Amino acid sequence: MCGIVGYIGGQNAVPIILDGLRRLEYRGYDSAGLAVLCGEQDLQIRRASGKLRNLEEVIRLNPVEGTFGIGHTRWATHGRPTEENAHPHRDCKDDIVVVHNGIIENYLTLKHQLEGEGHIFKTETDTEIIAHLVEKRFQGKLEDAVRAALTELHGVFAMAIISRSDPDKIVVARSGPPVVIGLGDNEYFVASDVPAILSHTRDMFFLADGDMAVLTRDGVQLTDFSGLPVKRQVSHILWDPIMAEKGGYKHFMLKEIYEQPRSVRDTTLGRVGQESGRIFLDEMDISLKQFKAFRQVKILACGTSWHAALAGKFMIEKLARIPVEVDYGSEFRYRDPIMSADTLTIVISQSGETADTLAAQREAKSKGSSTLAICNVIGSMVTREAAGTIFTHAGPEIGVASTKAFTGQLTALFILAMYLAQIRATLSEEASSALVQELLRLPGKLESVLSQDPHIEELSRKLYRATDFLFLGRGIHFPIALEGALKLKEISYIHAEGYPAGEMKHGPNALIDDKLPVVVLAARDPKSAESKILYEKTLSNIQEVKAREGIVVAIATEGDEEALKMSDHLIAIPATNELLLPILEIVPLQLLAYHIAVRLGCDVDQPRNLAKSVTVE
Repeated sequence: MCGIVGYIGGQNAVPIILDGLRRLEYRGYDSAGLAVLCGEQDLQIRRASGKLRNLEEVIRLNPVEGTFGIGHTRWATHGRPTEENAHPHRDCKDDIVVVHNGIIENYLTLKHQLEGEGHIFKTETDTEIIAHLVEKRFQGKLEDAVRAALTELHGVFAMAIISRSDPDKIVVARSGPPVVIGLGDNEYFVASDVPAILSHTRDMFFLADGDMAVLTRDGVQLTDFSGLPVKRQVSHILWDPIMAEKGGYKHFMLKEIYEQPRSVRDTTLGRVGQESGRIFLDEMDISLKQFKAFRQVKILACGTSWHAALAGKFMIEKLARIPVEVDYGSEFRYRDPIMSADTLTIVISQSGETADTLAAQREAKSKGSSTLAICNVIGSMVTREAAGTIFTHAGPEIGVASTKAFTGQLTALFILAMYLAQIRATLSEEASSALVQELLRLPGKLESVLSQDPHIEELSRKLYRATDFLFLGRGIHFPIALEGALKLKEISYIHAEGYPAGEMKHGPNALIDDKLPVVVLAARDPKSAESKILYEKTLSNIQEVKAREGIVVAIATEGDEEALKMSDHLIAIPATNELLLPILEIVPLQLLAYHIAVRLGCDVDQPRNLAKSVTVE
């Protein structure tokens, strides 16, 4: 989950690498470092523990420059987050340096073997093994040494390597974590993610597993690990570089919360017929005949995306009348899942590079299931291995706690549910048209929810001292209770738990006292009889909480006087279809978590012990 940046061209590499690391700091912030070749033989390394600003200070006090080099921001897996363990790492001769994202599973075996051969190690990391293996194999040509070293490594890795004995060259290899190559004007870039190099080029391609790239001033040579040439399609990234900046907001997370009306609108754009109510998806390698023949759907995801998947289950089952199972990507492949050609597998990942989700996707494909991806990054691995993709068009999401990607995923799942329903003839034209109209009104309704931010900030003043929170919801609202609890715990470090409201008598009631805030999702669709039933039961749950002196924070529909009377605090959201309410409900929970975390002095964009993309298991 570390971040890698590399540059070769005519400019000073140091500011380019530092800028790229700054944009990748969400991937890790335990330590940072860079290496550049100054002249023909002067290989200079600067490293620092802690956040990137510490490295910048080291470089200010001890400047360095060169026209090619590599950099790294670390999220520790092997070895403490110290300056000594910061990347780049060197071989015995200080000739070869490497930056690495991933885990070398057999590093202890290799370390003992290399120590027996006279190699001296200076760090606790698994990455240092790579530098010594390349040193052992080096005979004048860096890419040949790297290729030979790769045959001995077990695990997952993305790496970039330079050498003063074979200068003007960056060798890059991928087996698991993401790597993107940027193509500039007589200059070339490597990075772990698009935002790192977006201000320099929009023409990029992702390496696939088993790819090795050699970047020189003359271009990029791409092969597989055995040396055979391969080709990858270059994508023109449409994201505006300004979209990856804070844009006047105090934190990326707040900016991304406020971008949700646009991201929902962009995810919808071009996919719905406003008059006809028809759904149009990009061309897929899944035929209409196959869509009709599917007998079950499995959705695979991790973290926030798993909560979106749970809500998607309600959407698909309600509209398309097909059974849906939701699995954690991290657990799926370890239980020998039952799959077949009549199973549609949906994989959800913001980055498209989540290691567990990708492995689960491959497991499903190996058992004959067609896979469809919901993803935010064009060209990512999950999308390349899927038979079709619904891109969320949320733009770059920098804050570690996912916000706009989540609502984009919910929007994409709703569109997919309608698409399946129309193909399977379980949704009338009149119902389709009505749902599309509600979907098109969502961005405006999201703006209305965001206008309550001052009220939510004031509410945070009354709640931020609580040490525990309980989030409750029924039906499709339960996944939003889970997501609201996750948002609070991951950025404020307050213990929070999401629970089905109907299960309160089976344990959670024991937790309630006059110090416990209980956030209840009590919004309803006034046109739905089923929603009315759930709403009435949820009001009973609120009464249970109040009977035990709990502090009730209700998310309710505008004009709901009953919920207002029963609650200590109420946040009102506009009415909409039951299946679309989650997109509105989550926004006040995101804002509440944000303001509580800010009030507690937490780093909301980079919470401790977490990284944006979980690219290793």
